[in-house]
Amino acid sequence: MAEEEETAAPAEKVLRIQRVFINLLDSYSSGNIGKFLSNCVVGASLEEITEEEEEEDENKSAMREASTTKVKEGTFQVVGTLSKADSPQPNFAVEIYSAISREDLLLRLLECDVIIYNITESPQQVEEAIWAVSALNEEVSHFEKQKVFILLSTVLTWAKSKSLDPEDSEVPFTEEDYRRRKAHPNFLDHINAEKMVLKFGKKSRKFSTYVVAAGLQYGAEGGILHTFFKMAWLGEIPALPVFGDGTNVIPAIHVLDLAGVIQNVIDHAPKPRYLVAVDESVHTLEDLVKCISKNTGPGKIQKIPRENAYLTKDLTQDCLDHLLVNLRMEALFVKENFNIRWAAQTGFVENINNILKEYKQSRGLMPIKICILGPPAVGKSSIAEELSKYYKLHHIQLKDVISEAIAKLEAIVAPKDVGDVGEGEEEGEEEEEEEEENVEDAQELLDGIRESMEQNAGELDDQYIIRFMKEKLKSMPCRNQGYILDGFPKTYDQAKDLFNQFVCALDASDEFLKERVINLPESIVAGTHYSQDRFLRALSNYRDINLEDETVLNYFDEIEIHPIHIDVGKLEDAQNRLAIKQLIKEIGEPQNYGLTDEEKAEKEWKAAEERLAREAAEEAEREHKEAVETAEKIARWEEWVSGTVCVSVCVGRGCGAWQSHFGQFHFGSCSREMS
Repeated sequence: MAEEEETAAPAEKVLRIQRVFINLLDSYSSGNIGKFLSNCVVGASLEEITEEEEEEDENKSAMREASTTKVKEGTFQVVGTLSKADSPQPNFAVEIYSAISREDLLLRLLECDVIIYNITESPQQVEEAIWAVSALNEEVSHFEKQKVFILLSTVLTWAKSKSLDPEDSEVPFTEEDYRRRKAHPNFLDHINAEKMVLKFGKKSRKFSTYVVAAGLQYGAEGGILHTFFKMAWLGEIPALPVFGDGTNVIPAIHVLDLAGVIQNVIDHAPKPRYLVAVDESVHTLEDLVKCISKNTGPGKIQKIPRENAYLTKDLTQDCLDHLLVNLRMEALFVKENFNIRWAAQTGFVENINNILKEYKQSRGLMPIKICILGPPAVGKSSIAEELSKYYKLHHIQLKDVISEAIAKLEAIVAPKDVGDVGEGEEEGEEEEEEEEENVEDAQELLDGIRESMEQNAGELDDQYIIRFMKEKLKSMPCRNQGYILDGFPKTYDQAKDLFNQFVCALDASDEFLKERVINLPESIVAGTHYSQDRFLRALSNYRDINLEDETVLNYFDEIEIHPIHIDVGKLEDAQNRLAIKQLIKEIGEPQNYGLTDEEKAEKEWKAAEERLAREAAEEAEREHKEAVETAEKIARWEEWVSGTVCVSVCVGRGCGAWQSHFGQFHFGSCSREMS
């Protein structure tokens, strides 16, 4: 009995270690797959998933596991290559191979139990994948244990397949139909690689080969759909583009679900060697783009000619081929035989909320909300303007919000001209009809606004101000990028209906503020609230409001959003540079999209121009300094020469001027007549 216990104990500690090679670990697809596998225990997918586990939020769990740097015991050991030599090494990878010969790379591949070659993002990798499977096949006789080769390919190798049922084009292809597949013209090399990989797997039991044909990958950083997410997020266009009529069906899969398929292939070693990896959705291009626009951007789409798609600079030919494919597929074997903790089994549209959360987290896109408060002339607007540029936030001023809201209402009640509708009209008419405000309601609201302004000397009641401000802050651009409220809220009641991450309270003494306004140029003061009577009245009102028990700053303190207090008067900085620097330090780094390539180029060009101008100014200053020094030297030399003559004459005659003026090299006081 004791012997049995002694033999059983160490058996429990035995862990199945599997070394997995993946190419291009710094790319979107391979990176997420590698990260996922590095957190998967070998053999875990062989265990059935319980109902309780299915009820959990598996997507959040998968993302959390995939992003962690802590390696679990018994997980896959991930190694691989990088697409760029200067890319940082992924923290989930055990080893990275870069700038090595194919001979050395083959030795590394032979050390692995599983070799995954991903050719979905880089067509240049097709040739290397063919070399790898061929080279490994030649070494089969030397294998100490079985190896698995997985070619991660794309459903574009099915793009030109003939319909299974000529009378019913909606019948989907499954993996059982793989011998009938016909590739897109741009993916002939991919289908040849698929065929070669499958061929080598038939030759030896020690070398199992698989092909996984994946749909368009989405999730995490966004993949191909990132371009549409970014366009929507930045809000620079009124509608997202849909190429062609948008009715083409695009097979797709969440990148983490694709990683789950690969995990199952490794663990299960299934009999079918060709697998399809797509979710259960039947989404068209229009469905995908409209969903992104509605949940991230302007809410509208615009259909443009297919040929115009090639003008979109951020979309490569490979990306466009995936977006324009029209193909119905079903991952029948995967659905019936694999244990996958699905992140988006029902597809992109149904899971957009979680997908959007992943996207923002992966891209570091966290909206910053700032409120700048303070008395008149303290510098709120100038500081808000600089911060909005630095953080790429929307600068929100109350007068602009009111003007914008009134203009929108006036546009609703204005008579519609039938001739206004023309070519290129934006799609989503049903949604627009549902969301469009009733003309009568808009007219009633306009009448109330005008009455309020007449009764309050041009000012609006709080009920309208808060309503318009809420609508503005709930708009998609403000929700996405964040905003800076300039001088609002002004009262405790207004503050109760608003939420801000950062409240910046600027202040200065009345004497400082009065002095600042007095010194403003007349061109700036004219027609503004900086005229003497209006400014003094506004300053007095501000001080009175902030002496009450319930103030705006008190409210933010109550909800534990503690204001950043800055006394600009003590900084002695007319341009507010020190205040801006202090606020940036408190708020932190921007959490929005970085500069575009064009903006980077322009910034570099301006920096180079400023450097050249600075160098030219320094050179001019140096030349001027040298010229002055040269002139001084010449003057001193002339004095020296003149003094030397005087000395030689005067000393010879016993002149006393030499002794009295020697220290100053001034010899002009000699009174004797020189011969």
